[in-house]
Amino acid sequence: MASLTMPRPSQSTSASCSSPIPSRCSFGDQNPTFSFSFRDSRSRVHVCNAAAVRCDMAEALNFPNGKPNIPVLNERTLPKFLETARMEKTVNRTTNNRIKLFSGTANPALSQEIACYMGVELGKINIKRFADGEIYVQLQESVRGCDVYLVQPTCPLANENLMELLIMIDACRRASAKNITAVIPYFGYARADRKTQGRESIAAKLVANLITEAGADRVLACDLHSGQSMGYFDIPVDHVYCQPVILDYLASKTVSSNDLVVVSPDVGGVARARAFAKKLSDAPLAIVDKRRHGHNVAEVMNLIGDVKGKVAVMVDDMIDTAGTIAKGAALLHQEGAREVYACCTHAVFSPPAIERLSGGLFQEVIVTNTIPVAEKNYFPELTVLSIANLLGETIWRVHDDCSVSSIFQ
Repeated sequence: MASLTMPRPSQSTSASCSSPIPSRCSFGDQNPTFSFSFRDSRSRVHVCNAAAVRCDMAEALNFPNGKPNIPVLNERTLPKFLETARMEKTVNRTTNNRIKLFSGTANPALSQEIACYMGVELGKINIKRFADGEIYVQLQESVRGCDVYLVQPTCPLANENLMELLIMIDACRRASAKNITAVIPYFGYARADRKTQGRESIAAKLVANLITEAGADRVLACDLHSGQSMGYFDIPVDHVYCQPVILDYLASKTVSSNDLVVVSPDVGGVARARAFAKKLSDAPLAIVDKRRHGHNVAEVMNLIGDVKGKVAVMVDDMIDTAGTIAKGAALLHQEGAREVYACCTHAVFSPPAIERLSGGLFQEVIVTNTIPVAEKNYFPELTVLSIANLLGETIWRVHDDCSVSSIFQ
């Protein structure tokens, strides 16, 4: 088994955050500043994690941009935003052998990071594709009577990854697993959550039915496109908000709270942007009004709010072709914004997203690793934050019957 020793917080690397994660993003009455930059011109993308410990893995992760960073905390301590006043239940997590964690092929790096945080090994599973494209799944260890967690985002290729998840669930059900939880960092088809025209399908509901009928007992999903998607499932859904991870990163920046303005790239994201702004010292809110003429095609019309001379932080749940956020950023610059930052959870990055995002409109593009970012999609302004600690702690709390919502309070 290969052994990987991770750098301690005191050591410096070109692509890691060595400072501990701050507790809140509130700035009080003294108008303190938060530190905005540690970009290394030699690196193309930054992967930010909390303090790390030694981690044994079946094989070393391949990160094309320097040393791999596994967000595991020393002595099982938590970032402050994950701490609660009191745990409802105390268990010995290190000796629990009734929990099994398996990874699909969509995002194995994130799955390995989650396993390292939890202190468990990824389960052995054989996934392959036949010559005709059919998917074969075989669990290579017993899961009888176990709580099984399957980590598989349904990111591009969405249909392949979704079908793989369904077959994994079916394999666990037929192997007599006690409980099966589908951990879906990115829930594909979430945007097809309603009918906007006649004779359209509601694919989000269809996918929810497929996952339920396959045999899943619970779903754990990150930043769903709309909260109503939780109601499409007839099984419990734990909605994990990745907002604290991005907020804690922004708290390391050197920008006065009075200079900030949070911008929603469209009217539909106002509630998300308002919640984000509230956590950033109740920063003012601006809204970009757009008119969409077709799927993946947007046209910006005007701006509601004042951004002149301010640092604009655009917040969305995902960046697909980047048409909406790029046109919004161009409008913000026209209206006098000093700098523009883009923050999102899911980096879908369908062409021509990279050309738009790397065109000089953004000071920084901040995303998480719910979807693996291909090396060809790296560009200097890109920063990737890991949500492995957040997902790992959520899985433990679900397994221990503890509160999940208290993580975000």
